[in-house]
Amino acid sequence: MAIAVRSFDDVLPLLEGVAGVAATTPVRVESQGVEVCFVGQVELIRPLAEDSGVARFIERRGPGLHHIAYRVADVEAAMEALSAEGHRFTSEGPMVGAGGHRIAFMHPKSAGGVLVELVEAH
Repeated sequence: MAIAVRSFDDVLPLLEGVAGVAATTPVRVESQGVEVCFVGQVELIRPLAEDSGVARFIERRGPGLHHIAYRVADVEAAMEALSAEGHRFTSEGPMVGAGGHRIAFMHPKSAGGVLVELVEAH
């Protein structure tokens, strides 16, 4: 699960206190236009620029739940299988996400209105 935030400082004290763990050091993912950190299994994403997709999301909806993520063994194979069932993706093929993981996003119109990320486990 990923939460879109304007600033990590807005939510880290609360989430670290609730989870009982410290956040990871933020990492820039230039290809996605975000900076990310994790508090346990929860990913926080902060836009790097005002014209990024996450910045537009926050502008339209405010900070909050951005997407859910599922681990898959092979992102490309999962994309092919889901595409064969009629599901759409936001890109033609896998991209590189945080931690160098191969990722893909299912279009919300194909997933009940929810942005779904597929993350290749390594």
